[in-house]
Amino acid sequence: MDILIKSFGSGDSPSVAVSFPCGFNVSMLDSVRNVPFRWWNGEIFSWILRDSQSNMDALLENLYATGLFTADSHFSSDCNQSDSSYLPGDFNAGQNCCDIMEENRHENELLKMGRLLKAKHYSECTQERYLSWVRKYFDSPFCLEQNQSGINAFLSYLAANKHVSASTQNQALAALLFYFRFVLEDDPEKKKPLVRAKKTARLPVVFTRSEVQAVISRLSGSKRLAAKLMYGTGMRISEVLCLRILDIDFGMNEIIVRHGKGDKDRHVMLPQTLFPELKEQIEHVRVLHEKDLSDGWGAVELPGMLDAKYPDAAKSFKWQWLFPQKNRWKNQKTGEQGRFHLDESLLQRAVKIAVAESGINKNASCHTFRHSFATHMLENGYDIRTIQELLGHSDVSTTMIYTHVLNKGASGVISPLDRM
Repeated sequence: MDILIKSFGSGDSPSVAVSFPCGFNVSMLDSVRNVPFRWWNGEIFSWILRDSQSNMDALLENLYATGLFTADSHFSSDCNQSDSSYLPGDFNAGQNCCDIMEENRHENELLKMGRLLKAKHYSECTQERYLSWVRKYFDSPFCLEQNQSGINAFLSYLAANKHVSASTQNQALAALLFYFRFVLEDDPEKKKPLVRAKKTARLPVVFTRSEVQAVISRLSGSKRLAAKLMYGTGMRISEVLCLRILDIDFGMNEIIVRHGKGDKDRHVMLPQTLFPELKEQIEHVRVLHEKDLSDGWGAVELPGMLDAKYPDAAKSFKWQWLFPQKNRWKNQKTGEQGRFHLDESLLQRAVKIAVAESGINKNASCHTFRHSFATHMLENGYDIRTIQELLGHSDVSTTMIYTHVLNKGASGVISPLDRM
């Protein structure tokens, strides 16, 4: 394996470019990374170092420390041998040379992107998904082209090779646009059109009223109450499980949904038939909270910086989760303990089992309760605007998908076979 060192730039701050034309290994890469004030130049695929005696001494010392070179080694661009395991390979086989050499730069850009997402108050779920898509872009050969062609090639790969849905493809595009616009400060759409997938209209899966009753009857405990709230109010699963004691207002007969989709708050009705069950659940939380306090814990995570503004609020009963997890979590390093809300996967699994036991052959999930709420509200004569506000939709066109129930459609047509 050889190393090519050549002059780079001119003027008051001369530099040298260091590259590995015949392949490299991790120890060789670290020998350059450990030199101070080095940076990666993606255009010539080389590390750039300040041309100083101290830098050159540090580089040579690091190279000799790898055991791959001696004082008699000849640094040139003539390749006699190479380690194929570190040469560029197939996309699916692992990282290529450019990916490994640019690892530090990519990590710094991901850290910057994460900070920008938080500064713009994107939800935690959106932050995770956007960062995940950009990581996948970095792990692909298409990142070598930091332009519209590279983005379009990556999106085409997702559609043609990975067979992702239109919404998933557009989510990947949104993540890459955020990266280019706010991290690289370059808008790729100004120069060339980008590939946008055409979303296909899908009708929601809806339970009948008897099916709702059948599924809920096969649930128990707090999961049964959570399912009733999803169907009775139209809340999403995340919104139900993130409810706190102070969000339940029996006097006003309403529930406050905080930090919903799009970080928006809204009010939904409180079904009167759930008053006894909700009060029983609140008393259960009270007993659990008092036990946690007696054990020296009882604090919960608060939104934003409320814990700094109100230091005692975290242990206040009104801020406790309505659906706390069964066991306390424990930090193995600090020994600190606490409770988070019930995990979504537990409720989703319970609903899936209940649907199967009910003999319902529909691709139903927790979100089906929300679809059923909107559909049954329309059937009961409520106007579309009211339902839009209860569901928290920004655009009424999103709510209009439920108007299919007002038309008989195929179910109202008698087949000629039935008339024979």
